[in-house]
Amino acid sequence: MKATIDIPDDLYRQVKSEAALRGLTIREVTTQLYRRWLSEDEGTEVREAPEAWLRSWLDAADEALSRAPAGRSAREELASYRNRLESG
Repeated sequence: MKATIDIPDDLYRQVKSEAALRGLTIREVTTQLYRRWLSEDEGTEVREAPEAWLRSWLDAADEALSRAPAGRSAREELASYRNRLESG
């Protein structure tokens, strides 16, 4: 079923950004929230399967890495500066 709702633009942007970081669509987030809300109303908790939770974090990490600029990481840059300071 399709439904149209009005939510504040800034809230939508935040949700869309967070969903992307977790590798989820807005539809998946909304469905999870509705299910959780209904289960809380019934006094039971719906939890994401551990495999799905881990997969969403790994997918988000892969996405972040794919958008990272080429070259050394910030950690590598800091280690390089620290090594130069310690040896000089």
